[in-house]
Amino acid sequence: MPNLKGALLMAYGTPRDLSEVEPYYRDIRGGRAPSPEAVAELTERYRMVGGKTPLLEITQSVADLLQERLNRDAGAEWRVYIGMKHWHPYIAQALDEIAADGVDELVALPLAPHYSKMSIAGYEEIVEHCLADLDSPPPTRFVESWRSSPLFIDFIAQRVTDALARFDADASEVEVLFTAHSLPAVILESGDPYPTELTESAAAVAERAGVESWRFAYQSAGKTAMPWLGPDILDSIEEIAREGRENILVVPFGFVCDHLEILFDVDIEAIEKADELGVNLKRIEMPNAAPEFIETLFNLVTLGDGARIVELANPAPATAG
Repeated sequence: MPNLKGALLMAYGTPRDLSEVEPYYRDIRGGRAPSPEAVAELTERYRMVGGKTPLLEITQSVADLLQERLNRDAGAEWRVYIGMKHWHPYIAQALDEIAADGVDELVALPLAPHYSKMSIAGYEEIVEHCLADLDSPPPTRFVESWRSSPLFIDFIAQRVTDALARFDADASEVEVLFTAHSLPAVILESGDPYPTELTESAAAVAERAGVESWRFAYQSAGKTAMPWLGPDILDSIEEIAREGRENILVVPFGFVCDHLEILFDVDIEAIEKADELGVNLKRIEMPNAAPEFIETLFNLVTLGDGARIVELANPAPATAG
């Protein structure tokens, strides 16, 4: 097929049922076995949200809708693939399929708006490594960061506005709490741009939504001996309660769909903390496969508005000497 273009949407991954929690956890740890206690705790969290999360199904729906949108209006034949960093279908599997289909040009897009060397660079390294293993790797553009996408900012701002309207209080009485996944604090030693990207992105959304009072917190920190970036969302909820605020809107704009960090860490753990403190806590509706999110991805894949994009090296295949 002439001029076949591809888009690879990448996410973290999720076990498909409780039997996969332990091997999934092991994969996250680079093959090292987690303790039985850690596996039991993670398994219980998945059990509490129904045995699995809809991350895989949502990502596939996003891919299907984006492919339909691209083939309707992007002026070429497109195929959209999904690949997971830590579980099936792996990114490597997706790139094998991309090669088999004969894709001529590829856009690789992690479904996380904010860049960190520890997170997004990991996706980039996997893609580069897999491309190097292909006989004829397609020219590939990798979207490193899209937190400045105007459509993304508009979309999240509208979600904030919609959620504020659900409170039985004036919007000015609601403290808006932006959140993203915490990372080990050691990233600060190398000048990682992650914290700056997050705070600047939150400020842009708050300004667009006309939010008067907001702050930022991290969530979902790992349980390790090393310190993680803070403040933690639970500590921020306590701080807001001490200030006498009674309403909190959580905006987990570091994530794009309902998965464990939303369904457990926010919808169960954070809400339980807020209830203990007598605070009314709600969150925005996640992008998931909403039409506005599909439009955001369409714009990123075709135009790259507000995105930082790098051309990945595609080494020529080795020849026999």
